[in-house]
Amino acid sequence: MKKLKTLLQSNYFYIILGVLITIYVLIKTVFISYTSNINSNTLQGTITSITISNEKVTFILKSSEKVRCTYYINKDDNTNYYEYLGYLVEVNGSSKDINNNTIPNTFNYKKYLYNNKIYNNYVIDNIELVKKPNILYKIKSSIYNRANTYNDNIKPYLNLFILGDKSLLSDDNLSNFQSNGIYHLFAVSGMHISLIILVLSFLLKKFKYNKIVISIVLLYFMFLTNFTPSVERVVLFYYLKNIFEYLEMHLDNKKILLLTCYIVIIINPFIIYNTGFLYSFIITLSIMLETKLIKGNYIVKIFKISLISFIVSLPITINMNYEINLLSILLNLFYVPFISLIVFPLTILTFIFRCLSPVLSIIISILEISNNFFNSIKLSIIIPKMSYILIILYYLVLIIIYKKQNNKYLILSFIIIIINILIPKLDSSYYIYFLDVGQGDSAILISPYKNDVTMIDTGGIVNSSFHVSNNTITFLKSLGISKINNLITSHGDYDHMGEAINLVNNFKVEKVIFNCGNYNDLEKELIKVLDKKKIKYYSCIKELNINKNKLYFLQTKEYDNENDNSNVIYTELNGYKFMFMGDASITTEKEIIKKYNLPNIDILKVGHHGSKTSSSKKFINDINPKYSIISVGKNNRYGHPNKEVLENLKNSKIYRTDEDESIMFKIKNNKLKIETCAP
Repeated sequence: MKKLKTLLQSNYFYIILGVLITIYVLIKTVFISYTSNINSNTLQGTITSITISNEKVTFILKSSEKVRCTYYINKDDNTNYYEYLGYLVEVNGSSKDINNNTIPNTFNYKKYLYNNKIYNNYVIDNIELVKKPNILYKIKSSIYNRANTYNDNIKPYLNLFILGDKSLLSDDNLSNFQSNGIYHLFAVSGMHISLIILVLSFLLKKFKYNKIVISIVLLYFMFLTNFTPSVERVVLFYYLKNIFEYLEMHLDNKKILLLTCYIVIIINPFIIYNTGFLYSFIITLSIMLETKLIKGNYIVKIFKISLISFIVSLPITINMNYEINLLSILLNLFYVPFISLIVFPLTILTFIFRCLSPVLSIIISILEISNNFFNSIKLSIIIPKMSYILIILYYLVLIIIYKKQNNKYLILSFIIIIINILIPKLDSSYYIYFLDVGQGDSAILISPYKNDVTMIDTGGIVNSSFHVSNNTITFLKSLGISKINNLITSHGDYDHMGEAINLVNNFKVEKVIFNCGNYNDLEKELIKVLDKKKIKYYSCIKELNINKNKLYFLQTKEYDNENDNSNVIYTELNGYKFMFMGDASITTEKEIIKKYNLPNIDILKVGHHGSKTSSSKKFINDINPKYSIISVGKNNRYGHPNKEVLENLKNSKIYRTDEDESIMFKIKNNKLKIETCAP
């Protein structure tokens, strides 16, 4: 025992173990790849977690491997699917591909599932119950059932704090929590577990085996929250601390935390890609290291903890949001006590005593209203994606600060962040992106040194609650872009400008350019927003300056339909000729051929998603494109692109967003580089 104690108290032990675990993680997560071994349409397994929303049931089926399953239901289906939790079931369906992100630097759902050891995604046609759940799942199912019988205002927070399930939180609230820098308070972690331990310790203080009871409760809480990484870390830390105390091996908390971290990583090496785990571990370790600094009254302590947390988690925050809110440190002074001392305890009490629902509803309203308000006055800085080299340098500086116990070195960490901000501003290349926005169009032109950003169309999916422009905004932020100088709508169809209002409401836009012709209803709705925000807009222009170049608008004649009125744009960037056709038809193409001499176009954004109403053989032969870009949705109901159009374009290299996803053209030193974001 003495040898073990000596070993565990040695700093070298943790360094050597850390190196070995790093090698282990690299082998398990980088050098070894994993694929699904399931190839049957019929599966049998246990439902381990379940979410119900938008007329579909999503659950994880634990079979020979974990499988994500989706089962679509109709409005008249009154089945209580939460009762299926823990059931051994047999399902029939078919495997559906899981795609990578199709716009760079946005959330990669396929990678997220992969890191959670899920390699298969099934759409289920039929579910058959085979065997009832055990008592643990029955209790869990009853908790799910009860949590989801409350009103829609309360229900998301009961699921969040009791079950660790964020899926019912609205996208707007979730986005605002992230933007305000308080998202970490909504991950069930040390703060919440500590409160549970405190309450149970008080209730069981006269019971001899109180720690055993608490340990059992915490073990079930891990099961209840589907072994959320932050919960795993806290509970395992509690276990280890009590074991070492029982063995009279009084280890330093920092060493226990490292041991906890190592054990969790050995059990699941993919956990290092979980932002919740990274936040939880890094912030907890930094607070432990700086306990001497965290002194003063309650408010002063919270401020110091918030400042330390902000600094040590900055690279993680940047690469998750590409934006930091400087007010978040101050906002935590309000939200830490508000959520930890009021919202979380009241949520637990309301779950037990339903009569408290009106009180919790008022508190939740205060939380959401204040969250929206602070988001409207946020003081944000957009910071591009950090490279691994800069992240390593940043944390090396923090280690030096801790070792030297001298905060003057802190300036070096901020210099690293400034360098990261400046790097994109030093890039002399032109970038032209054709983004995959499904069945729609969206292109972005970025001039050297990010001096000018022009967007042509936004995309848009009719009758969809999903805003593809949110991904566009994330992508722009990841490049260090904080505004769009020119937003051009080729015409007023939804698949070309349906996302314009969401874009203008959530990102800085200097001016908007419309096509010729009368404004339709969609354009009028956008103009209302532009007027409210005092954003300038123009229509039917002939040319537009972008940095040291010009965009020429070739279609200025007015027709009686939106497609023929589409803006047709020509520009030349570093000697490369570009044409953007919008939805211009063969009629417009004939007029352009008569009016202009446009041979040997280098990059053509093909008209109308490759429809047979555009891209006539004569027009394509006249302009003779070298590369043709077709922006089109996968398996679209229109049959785009048309076979005849593809035949007309056969002499060019064709890129399609349904196959190649987003496409990038980079021009530097008169050389063209092409990259795709294909899965």
